[in-house]
Amino acid sequence: MARRRGRAARDGVRSLGLLLLFCLLVAATLWSVATGSTRIPLATVWDAVSSFDGSREHLLIVMIRLPRVLAAVLAGSALAVSGAVMQAVTNNPLASPGLLGINAGASFAVVLVITLFGAGSGGTFIWVAFGGAALAALLVHVLGSFGAAGQSTIGIVIAGAVVASFLTALTSAVLIFDQNTLDAVRLWTAGSVSGRTMTQNASVAPYILAGLSAGLLLARHLAILSLGREAARSLGQNQAVWRTASIVVVILLAGGAVALAGPIGFVGLVVPHIVRLAIGVDYRWILPFSAIGGAFLVVVADLAGRLIFHSQDFPVGVTTALFGAPFFLWLARNRAGRPA
Repeated sequence: MARRRGRAARDGVRSLGLLLLFCLLVAATLWSVATGSTRIPLATVWDAVSSFDGSREHLLIVMIRLPRVLAAVLAGSALAVSGAVMQAVTNNPLASPGLLGINAGASFAVVLVITLFGAGSGGTFIWVAFGGAALAALLVHVLGSFGAAGQSTIGIVIAGAVVASFLTALTSAVLIFDQNTLDAVRLWTAGSVSGRTMTQNASVAPYILAGLSAGLLLARHLAILSLGREAARSLGQNQAVWRTASIVVVILLAGGAVALAGPIGFVGLVVPHIVRLAIGVDYRWILPFSAIGGAFLVVVADLAGRLIFHSQDFPVGVTTALFGAPFFLWLARNRAGRPA
C-alpha cells in the first residue's frame, strides 16, 4: 500500500511537471510568433488565428511565422522521441536518430535528385528526403540483422556508422563538383525551419503524429528493451519483433523531421537524456516529456538564433549545435568516467 501511494505521488509530480513544460512550450510558441523584424502584439496573434481578416499583420502571422513555429514543434518533438526510442533499442544513452543513417540518407537523396533533375519545390524535397531517410534506415536495419552481431544492438551500431559514413562521403563528393546543388541545399542541410508552409507541415504531420502515438503504445516494450538483451529475454520479450517495430517508429519520426526541417543535430541526443536525469527511466513518462521538451528546445533555439544573429534565415541546426555540443562533451566525459 505504501509503495502504491509513493508511486501515485511520483506520478502526480510528473504530471504537474509535464503540464508546466507544456505551458512553457505554449509561451515560447507565442513569443516566437510575435517576434521578428516587426513585433506583433499577442492579441493580434490570437486575432489572426481565431478571426483572420487578410490584413498585412494577419498574413505575416498565418503565412510565415505560424508555419515556421509549427515546423519547429513537429521536428523537435519527433527528433526527441525518436532519440529516446533509439537509446532504448540500443541500450545506449549516447545514441541518436543519426545512428540509423537517417540524416545521411535524407541529405543524399535530396542532393542526388537536385543534381539529376534540377531544383524543385519545397514540397518535392520533403518527399525525396523522407524516402531517402526511410531507405537508409531500412538498409541499416537489414545489414545490422545479419550474422552474430545481428543478435545484439552492436550490429545496428556498426551498420549505421558504415552506411552514414558512406552516404555522407557520396553527398560531399556530389556537392564538391556541383556548385548549383550546393547553393540549393545549403540552408536545408544545416537544419532550418525558415520558409516552411502549412502545406509542408500538413504533408509530414500525419507521419510524425502516427510515430508519436505508436511510440507511446510501445512504452512498456521500450522499457524492457532498455534493460539489455539478457534481461529482455528473461522477461519473455521477442526482441526481433519489438526492435523492428521501434525502428519503424524511428523512421516515421526522424524521417519526417529531417524531411521537414533538415538534419537538426543534438535534439535526439540531449533531450531524452535530460528527461531521464530529471524524471527517471519510466518510458511512459520519458516519451511525453521528450516530445514536449524537444519541441520547446527547437522553438527556443530558432527564436534565439533569430534574436542573437539578427537573421530570419539563421539555421536552427546551428543554434542547437551551440547548445548541444557542450552538453554532449559533458555527457561523454561523465559516461567515460563510470564503469561499464
